[in-house]
Amino acid sequence: AVKEKEDQGTGEGIEKWQTCFDCGQFFHGAVQLALGWAAWKMYLGRPEADQYRIRGFGILGGALRLNGQYAEALPMMEAALALTQRYWSHDEQA
Repeated sequence: AVKEKEDQGTGEGIEKWQTCFDCGQFFHGAVQLALGWAAWKMYLGRPEADQYRIRGFGILGGALRLNGQYAEALPMMEAALALTQRYWSHDEQA
């Protein structure tokens, strides 16, 4: 399994799907949607309890919501919430 690197302003890590590493701005519009789908697809094959898989659902859900696709966003956000509750409901940092 490939270990995801923490984002240190290098364009690597989970933040690469949401933030430009050159200027630090959040992606928006069509780019945000394309990267949201790419993040979801990248992490979908990971184990159900993998934090990056869950973040992939959240990234896509957030991108859909922020672009007015509320009906499409809801199942993604519900999936992220359900997995978080299932695997980390008793986590002290949650």
